[in-house]
Amino acid sequence: MSILTSSISQGLLWSIMAIGVYLTFRILDIADMTAEGSFPLGAAITAHSLVHGTNPIVATLYGFIFGALAGLVSGILHTKLKIPDLLTGILTMTGLYSVNLFIMGQANLSLLSNVKTVFTLFSTGNSTTDTIIVGAVVLAIVIALLVLYFNTQMGLAARAVGDNQAMAAANGINNDNMKIIVYMVSNGLIALSGSLMAQTNGYADISMGIGTLVIALAAIIIAEILLRNLSFGQRLLTIIVGAIIYRLIIAGVLWLGVDPNALRLFYALMLVVFLSLPLITKEYKTIKARRENSKRMED
Repeated sequence: MSILTSSISQGLLWSIMAIGVYLTFRILDIADMTAEGSFPLGAAITAHSLVHGTNPIVATLYGFIFGALAGLVSGILHTKLKIPDLLTGILTMTGLYSVNLFIMGQANLSLLSNVKTVFTLFSTGNSTTDTIIVGAVVLAIVIALLVLYFNTQMGLAARAVGDNQAMAAANGINNDNMKIIVYMVSNGLIALSGSLMAQTNGYADISMGIGTLVIALAAIIIAEILLRNLSFGQRLLTIIVGAIIYRLIIAGVLWLGVDPNALRLFYALMLVVFLSLPLITKEYKTIKARRENSKRMED
């Protein structure tokens, strides 16, 4: 039961980051490497603010805002300076490493010395329960706002840009501006996730963003394998399930005694499996159909 509740609590917070990655990955068809810099950015700015006595809710919002600014930088580099999306993410992520160090003043910033967080504000006496409650509330707000926004004229325009840029431009939509907005919302959510993770873990660390993109993509792919042909809002909900399943898999692997040093390798291999599963399934069905046709012809 402890593994389940722990996976749910962690999965809820990770799913905020996965939803942020989903926006660029599926709407813009970009695997934005900025995520690995904006995630610790949210943690760094929130930790710095909390240590200096800022209200936890305000400090958490700072995390989102600074993440959105990181997305703005990536968006401008990609759309205005015409730098390829992959290189854009790498450049911003690299620059954010130094920015995060400047913000924290050191590689690791602790929040354990009587620092108030959003989780202590609404404490029930059980840290896992606190994480689940706060995570669920934040997710409900995030998903509600995203569904509302992406059903407005501007939100539909952003989705149209992702579907067909030429057609969107022909209809008078400014592709560059729409991309920048998606970049900002995406990285704002990723940083928000980093902010909450720092508060629940009790520290912000310069290296906590390593592998976040892989984790997010794994949650997204798991969600898409489980259920297909869903509405935008329903897809966001399934990403939460995907993130929780992902955390359960990781918890199970650790419970089996796998060396924690091998986790990054396991992350990568698991993502390869999930990404190739649709192709493997398709090939299996094709081979099965051929065999059935061969049997019919023999009969």
